[in-house]
This record gives sequence, C-alpha cells and structure tokens, in this order.
Amino acid sequence: MDNIKIKTERRERRKMRVRKQVFGTQERPRLTVTRSLQHIYAQLIDDTAGRTLAAVSSTSKELRGMLKVGGNKAAATAVGKLLAERAVSKGIKAAVFDRNGYRFHGRVKALADAAREAGLSI
Repeated sequence: MDNIKIKTERRERRKMRVRKQVFGTQERPRLTVTRSLQHIYAQLIDDTAGRTLAAVSSTSKELRGMLKVGGNKAAATAVGKLLAERAVSKGIKAAVFDRNGYRFHGRVKALADAAREAGLSI
C-alpha cells in the first residue's frame, strides 16, 4: 500500500471515532471543517434535521477578493471569523467542533480560534 492510501484510511478511522461522540442540534450545531491543499471549508450542521445552517469557505464571494491564498492560516482565520458572524446573526451562540479526522493544529486550530474570538462558543 502506498503512503497516501494509508494516511487516508487513518484519517477516516479518526473521523469515525470523533463522529461517534459529536452530534449537532438546532441550539448547538456541529461545526465541521474540511481542508484541501488549496482551500478550507467550514459549515454548521444540525444533525437532527439533517441540514446545513451556515457554510463558509475560502472560495466564498466575500473572501475571494480578500485572500491571496485559500489554503493557509490567514484564510482559515478569515473563514472562521465569517462563519461565527453568520452563526451569531442567526442566533447560534454555541457549537460542537468536529475536526473531521484532522489534527487540531495549524489551519484547523486557526479556524476554531477565530470562531471563538468572533463570539461562537466551541
């Protein structure tokens, strides 16, 4: 097996381990993060209704002009801040953080910290 396949399988195992514990509701949705090499995506999900309450990515119209690169910590900070602002405007004050199998450092941590600073309790 090549290393990329092994890394992907390990991340999927970590993801399932986290998802057994984390569940989002209307009052406290699940904040899930997905990252690629060039972009970062975040959304608030109500698992009881099965719908997305808010979503922001580094490809969003609001951020596309501001960001030079979509796959760095600055982009993750901008995405986290904008997502928290949208959540607070919809009356969402708290969320459960789903790191989606990624390690909690770098871009994932920058997004979570920015969301906390913008008023979302994680």
